[in-house]
Amino acid sequence: MSKIDKDTAITDQNLRQFVGYTMKRAFLTVREDLGQVLEPLGLRMTSFSALAIIHENPDISQSRLAEALYIERSGVVVLVDELESADLIERGRVEGDRRQYALRTTEAGEAKWQEAERAVHAHEDALFRDLTEAERKTLRALLRRVRRR
Repeated sequence: MSKIDKDTAITDQNLRQFVGYTMKRAFLTVREDLGQVLEPLGLRMTSFSALAIIHENPDISQSRLAEALYIERSGVVVLVDELESADLIERGRVEGDRRQYALRTTEAGEAKWQEAERAVHAHEDALFRDLTEAERKTLRALLRRVRRR
């Protein structure tokens, strides 16, 4: 068996046969590029996602937000604190349950969402420019089918 030195190209052909590996590599590319797009807006992928969910679901509770984002409740508290500190969301009381907070976007949060949504559309247009709109639609549909399993 030959030794691989620092100048030898490393291949991953064995892994490329697996759909999951290919999806992971594609996601890493998307995540890196998206991070560069969101950073100037003061957002990260998770804060962008949380802002999107809160914008779409006014008065959502923190526990439902955690559920929607597939993160632990303790993680959502940090995320909500971050968005509230940036004046992008506000917490209101849930009638009948003093332990719960109802989250909604502020005026600044609505403006930030609109700006971020445009930036992410532009990011996807650039990143997926080699795919037709029909191919993008098919890709989204295929990924949703995998997720439903």
